[in-house]
Amino acid sequence: MIRPEAKAQLMRWRETLAGSVMAALGLWWLLGPGRLLVLPGLALMIVGAGLVWVGVQRARFRSTGAGPGTVSVDEGQITYFGPLTGGAVALREMSQLRLDKTLFPAHWGLSQPGQPDLFIPVNAEGADALFDAFATLSGLRTERMLHALQGQEKHRIVIWQRDPSGNAQIGLH
Repeated sequence: MIRPEAKAQLMRWRETLAGSVMAALGLWWLLGPGRLLVLPGLALMIVGAGLVWVGVQRARFRSTGAGPGTVSVDEGQITYFGPLTGGAVALREMSQLRLDKTLFPAHWGLSQPGQPDLFIPVNAEGADALFDAFATLSGLRTERMLHALQGQEKHRIVIWQRDPSGNAQIGLH
C-alpha cells in the first residue's frame, strides 16, 4: 500500500515521528478537560521532545543501507564484512575516527593501535548502528560528526581522537 520510497522516509524519521505523536498526546492531556492529566501530560511532552531531538540526529546520520558490505556492532566491537575488505575494531581500543569523503561513497575510517585501519562505507548495510557506537566515545561532538557527514567538502576529517594521555573512556549517551 505504501510506496517503497515513502516507507523508507518514514523509517528514516521514525523516532522523530514517534516523539511528535508523544508530544502532541502530552499537550492534549495537558490542555484536556479536568486538568487530571497535567503532570503525566507534561512528562509525556518532555519525553516526546527528547525523542524528537534524538530522532532528528539519527535521521541525519542514516543512509540508504544499499552500499557494499555489512556492519555489525556487538559488545563494544565494530565488525565490517565487505566484498573486498573487512575487519574489526574494539571501541575501547579505538584511537581515531575519521570521515574520508575523498572516497566514493564516503567511508568511516577507524584506527586501532597495532591493527590496519578499518574503512566502512557510510551507506553499508547496518551502518545505522554506528551512530550509537560512536556516541559512546568520550568527547565525541555529535553535531560536528553530523555536519561533516552532510557537508559537500571532499576531504578527510578527523571526527574524534583519543586523548593523548590515553585516558579516554567509553561512556553512555
